[in-house]
Amino acid sequence: MYNFGFIGTGNMGGALATAVSKTTKSVLLADHFAEKAEELAQKLGCGHGDNEQIAKECKFIFLGVKPQMMADMLGSISEILKNRTDDFVLVTMAAGLTIDTIRNMSGTNARVIRIMPNTPVMVEQGEILYCKSDNTTDEQLAQFLENMKLAGQLTAIDESLMDAGCSVSGCGPAFVYMFIKGLAQGGADCGIDEKTSLTLAAQTVLGSAKLLLESGTDPDILIKNVCSPGGSTIEGVKSLEGDGLESIVKKAVGASYKRNIELGKA
Repeated sequence: MYNFGFIGTGNMGGALATAVSKTTKSVLLADHFAEKAEELAQKLGCGHGDNEQIAKECKFIFLGVKPQMMADMLGSISEILKNRTDDFVLVTMAAGLTIDTIRNMSGTNARVIRIMPNTPVMVEQGEILYCKSDNTTDEQLAQFLENMKLAGQLTAIDESLMDAGCSVSGCGPAFVYMFIKGLAQGGADCGIDEKTSLTLAAQTVLGSAKLLLESGTDPDILIKNVCSPGGSTIEGVKSLEGDGLESIVKKAVGASYKRNIELGKA
């Protein structure tokens, strides 16, 4: 028996498996491409098998497949899950699919933890939103959180807000990378070599986020603190305000939120 099983070892599933394997080696991996799971298992020092073995033997079963593939995948292991007499938890990270939807797809009244991680879990700096089904025990949740702690920050959220939260933290890294890219290109246009400019931009975003989180200071105050009257920063801020940067980002979050809702109805 294994404590953690991962069905799907793509970018996100593989990153979460990597984080969990740093706290326990009781991990079993499976993927549509078996050699992919085997290669990662060798790297992490854990086991590899297939979906059926994970469904039969693992205490926490991570469902790392796309929303559009979830019904077929769960249908293929449904009978195994129904025949289990011990406690297990399905862990879903599929955008738009609710706890009830996962249960219906599995044909069981399984315990479910729903998460929405983002790609920075790859460097132990992720934001992982989570909620649980009513029948998931506090002890099960505590074990899950303990073994997930090296993936990043875990934040409880009401399931009704999961799609909204995903639109910020799940989709947000792509928006941030676009900003970093623009910041770096601006530096390159001013004469800095591209590699150096990208490093400057990324470190600036990293440090700025850390200052905001650790100080608890309102973003508007932090903006004001950087801006001197008649200085260079205020000119750049005026340019961003004129182009509607905040409105553009808000619109992007809204578009992602709309798509999350659509995925849940598909």
